Amino acid sequence: MADSQFKGLALKVALPVLIGVAVIVWLFSSEFSISDFERIDWSTRSLIFLGLALIMVAGREAGMMWRWKLLAGDSLTWTGAFRVTIMCEFTSAITPTSAGGSALSMVFLSREGIPLGRATSFSMITLMLDQFFLMVMLPVILFLVPAKGLFGFDPGAFDQGVKVAFWIVYAGVCLIGVGLALGALVCPQVISRWLCRLFSLRWLRRWLPKVEKMGADLAEAGAQMRKAPWSWWLRAIAATFVSWICRFLVVNALFLAFVPMADQIIVFARQLVVWTLLTVSPTPGGSGLSEWLFTNYYGDLLGGDYSITLVIALVWRLITYYIYPLAGVLAIPSWLRHKNKSDQ
Repeated sequence: MADSQFKGLALKVALPVLIGVAVIVWLFSSEFSISDFERIDWSTRSLIFLGLALIMVAGREAGMMWRWKLLAGDSLTWTGAFRVTIMCEFTSAITPTSAGGSALSMVFLSREGIPLGRATSFSMITLMLDQFFLMVMLPVILFLVPAKGLFGFDPGAFDQGVKVAFWIVYAGVCLIGVGLALGALVCPQVISRWLCRLFSLRWLRRWLPKVEKMGADLAEAGAQMRKAPWSWWLRAIAATFVSWICRFLVVNALFLAFVPMADQIIVFARQLVVWTLLTVSPTPGGSGLSEWLFTNYYGDLLGGDYSITLVIALVWRLITYYIYPLAGVLAIPSWLRHKNKSDQ
């Protein structure tokens, strides 16, 4: 990797980390004192549930790997599925969440030898399945938890702001999910035609043959997906649910480690709101926003005791975010070597 590329990558990795650290430091300086550590229970039980949180993180990645393998079949090895998953997590960590790893997964899949058109179709389907999970979980959550468990616990501006923002973003999630379903399954040929028209412009025409090939692959992949049996779709949905539910349960495990008396159903339910809002985070990997939102949104479960909530937020971000920039940096040399071999 050239020095300029390495410096650019280092900046992209450092920026979200610095944003997150700055917010954590600001929150700790205003809400936390050293004596608060004495009230934190670091018992064997806490360590067991911290271990469970790490298992949930692994379950989240296993669900994503399973889904990539189901989509690509024999075209993708389990090792390749692992590489794609790690690279998706890495790019999600260094780019705004709304344009994160899933949006770039087509690039990673194509490096594994999957034609770009098929890879694009797979990426659209994974995004569609993610939107489907968020769409389906809301009525389930509202059945399990009164609306006041998600909103209305604080009459202040924060609660009302979260409520309005959530419903706006959730409506967008539904629209995007429908659009992705139409584009990936119902009429991929329309997308192909639009791309071909775009690249027919004089200054883009040199890439037209590749775009035409990608469009043909996209249409073929869409046709194959439409013919897939219900059992295959059920497995893909199951993989998606495993990944997302493990993502939610990380926070349950952390609350069980530090605040076992908290209502675990509400802890789980509020993750839907947190992750829905983070899908439109303007900062890389949700840095800063995640820490602030988590601390304020979960603080009432501890009677307004934000000091312990800060500790949980910090551990949550350490094991669900900060590990991925490091993992990505370590994985990139291997990924680049693999790409060079596939080009030979």
